[in-house]
Amino acid sequence: MLLSLLDLAALLFFFFCWIGYSLFARKRARTTHCLSSILCSLRIDWFTTVMHKENQVADASLIGNVERTVTFFASSTILVLAGVLTVLAHADEVVLVLNEIPMSPASSSSLVQFKLSVLALIFIYAFFKFTWSIRQFGFVSVLLGASVEYHQGNKPEEERRRFAMHAAKVLDQSGHEYNKGLRTYYFALAYLSWFLHPVILIASSAVVVAVLYRREYRSRVLRELLATKGYVPGKK
Repeated sequence: MLLSLLDLAALLFFFFCWIGYSLFARKRARTTHCLSSILCSLRIDWFTTVMHKENQVADASLIGNVERTVTFFASSTILVLAGVLTVLAHADEVVLVLNEIPMSPASSSSLVQFKLSVLALIFIYAFFKFTWSIRQFGFVSVLLGASVEYHQGNKPEEERRRFAMHAAKVLDQSGHEYNKGLRTYYFALAYLSWFLHPVILIASSAVVVAVLYRREYRSRVLRELLATKGYVPGKK
């Protein structure tokens, strides 16, 4: 058997933490103030303001800065993926290194290749999330350009409000895809601990969930962002 029961349990727990937390965060954001919910509200405010501005140069610059950040992560993911595939081609040498580590269980070439293959799939997923985020930020740029007509064309206020709402939703979805890519990096770092010991993978997965939860629901920056609208952490 390629995976021992402990290895299999650790891998299943890892994916349970990753997928489970993602589903939990998406559902909880509907009823509890968090980074996701307050940023969505602020993005709506942003585009509502854009509808009444004559010049959107500063707004386009802000969008471009975020898009470049996402592009950096997408490019970095390709480099990381290339590194993982390179190591995969030298699995036998990796086995020798791992077997030298104290307290580390004996590894085989096939087991290391399996672990590296899963790691490669994780970064491929991250790459798709980052590139989809980049495309959506491109859509936001188009909407930002189209917003000029709503100011210069003296559109009715209801049309401006509707356009601002939907444009902000596109921007919000771009941010969500970027967040999913970053979350993948967090869990990929936890996954690396599997090469040392499956118990460490279990502990690392739990630590990542705790860190993500604290940052999204209990962080100081969340309190400050909520304070801009007179909110406090907790139920909406």
